[in-house]
Amino acid sequence: MLIKFQDKAPQIDQSVYIAEGVKIIGDVTIGAEASVWFNCVLRADIDYIRIGQRTNIQDGTIIHLDHGFPCIIGDDVTIGHRAIIHGCTIDNGAMISMGATILTDARIGKNAIVGAGAVVLEGQEIPQGCVAVGIPAKIRREIMEVDIDRISKGKDEYIRLAKLARKNHD
Repeated sequence: MLIKFQDKAPQIDQSVYIAEGVKIIGDVTIGAEASVWFNCVLRADIDYIRIGQRTNIQDGTIIHLDHGFPCIIGDDVTIGHRAIIHGCTIDNGAMISMGATILTDARIGKNAIVGAGAVVLEGQEIPQGCVAVGIPAKIRREIMEVDIDRISKGKDEYIRLAKLARKNHD
């Protein structure tokens, strides 16, 4: 469901797949071939949310923000089931694993991985190409070729699934 808030309505590319139960509120822009899966909430009532191309936001994820802290998510990002994304920046190709929490003013670098259940604290930065895990999130290692391959295959699979789902709803 797309919901206008004050004078701002979501701007969604026509190729985006939005599953049942999703609520997208206010100043949200979503790029081509992205997908937002069942029961996600993207609430841009006090600032804006920008989501890049081919990004997938998996079931039960919540994206919100704070005054002066929009949520900017790059291209080719994977956000796992039940993640909480709040007023932060996530660069291209990053992966936020299931149940992870990214707090206000955090920055996730290009091709970085945040592990399942990790909490990235307010203002914390996870550098490009690093893997961070734990509470609070700590750098464990640099990404390897196998990580990049797995993320790319997962992203491609979500693009494929979104196309199938769109066909089933048309």
